[in-house]
Amino acid sequence: MNRTFPDNVRFRKGSEPCLQRTLYNVLLAYGHHNRGVGYCQGMNFIAGYLILVTRSEEESFWLLDALVGRILPDYYSPSMLGLKTDQEVLGELVRTKLPAVAALMDSHGLLWTLVASRWFICLFVDVLPVEIIFRVALTLIKQHQALILEATSVPDICEKFKEITRGSFVTECHTFMQ
Repeated sequence: MNRTFPDNVRFRKGSEPCLQRTLYNVLLAYGHHNRGVGYCQGMNFIAGYLILVTRSEEESFWLLDALVGRILPDYYSPSMLGLKTDQEVLGELVRTKLPAVAALMDSHGLLWTLVASRWFICLFVDVLPVEIIFRVALTLIKQHQALILEATSVPDICEKFKEITRGSFVTECHTFMQ
């Protein structure tokens, strides 16, 4: 627990409230809930980030369950096929967009799993400053504000957020990131 966001005051012992106990509870509950996966390295950062965002132990648990169990099930399965696939995609993107970097990696026989596993396992939460993650989220919401504001009920709001991730944003990610 001490290694999860050590620079964040809310995860330091002695802070009020210290979120380490909340993090422990979420991870323990998830390990019991999904025995096929249990606890995997990197989940602490994802759960910790969810706790910071939601400020709710229960909501963080269910969001973690959705991420690990439904959205990225092959990241944390014993085969880690989803994780391996995404690292291969990264390697191919680097080969296409940054051939000099790919050549350097190849010349040393360095696999992307060695340098990028942590990025993907932690969903970049421990690599990027929280401020950048929030900026990306706010930009995503701002770009789709008109769609979101069409909602008239809680289920409708949830559906609008799902539409965002299924829409052109996914295929036009490069434009969004610029």
